[in-house]
Amino acid sequence: MKKRHLLSVIVPAYKQEKTIKKDLENIDRILKEGLKGLDYEIICVVDGRMDKTLDNAKKVESKKIKVFGYEVNKGKGYTVRYGMVRAKGELISFLDAGMDISPKGIMMLIAHMEWYEADVIVGSKRHPVSRVNYPLLRHVLSLGYHFGVKFLFGLPLTDTQSGIKIFKRKVLEKVLPRLLVKKYAMDIEMLAVAKHLGFKRIYEAPIEVRFDKRTSTIKWHTIFHMLFDTITVFHRLKIIRYYDDKNHRRWIYDPELDFRINIG
Repeated sequence: MKKRHLLSVIVPAYKQEKTIKKDLENIDRILKEGLKGLDYEIICVVDGRMDKTLDNAKKVESKKIKVFGYEVNKGKGYTVRYGMVRAKGELISFLDAGMDISPKGIMMLIAHMEWYEADVIVGSKRHPVSRVNYPLLRHVLSLGYHFGVKFLFGLPLTDTQSGIKIFKRKVLEKVLPRLLVKKYAMDIEMLAVAKHLGFKRIYEAPIEVRFDKRTSTIKWHTIFHMLFDTITVFHRLKIIRYYDDKNHRRWIYDPELDFRINIG
């Protein structure tokens, strides 16, 4: 039997003071039940002290959960990377707080990682066996964005934006030092750079998503920034070749996001 390695699950959180404690307890319970024989850790990163999210997250009593936070809101991309550089796992995942996406999907992603001997597994709302209550507008926008991303980056995926993905550690060791996007197109940047660096075993897995109509509304300025960031990633990747090894001296160094300093 293969040795089972530690799994790290990064949970980015922003303005979720009412639900974060319950969310973390739920993730912990599901992982404990589902990951038999596989050790794990949950790393919650609170993106700015905007409310009591950080204080409430720290109330969770579990040795499996670590909670980090910082003062100023910086965006989901920064938050996820902040957690990843503190992870000890050979497999490193991230899962959005809020429970729109069922944490049970992590077990499905791990299974697909093993089946395909994959570098990256992406949870996909458009997978044939995914269970999703998807608002029509979000479906239309997602479909349009998918075709744009496929044209620009050639990623073999139907959904790049779902808030659940899992990476082998060796992928992140190469990818993380190069990344710049702090907010809207962080998923695209991670996946496109991984593929560019030769990690082409990127596959999808089914997930279960229950959108909360009160929180799932997309704002038009968010769509604009998402498109802008996506084009910016394309420009860095294909035009100025910013992510190439030969340009390593141009990469912006942030000691808070340096994967190499993790001694775990």
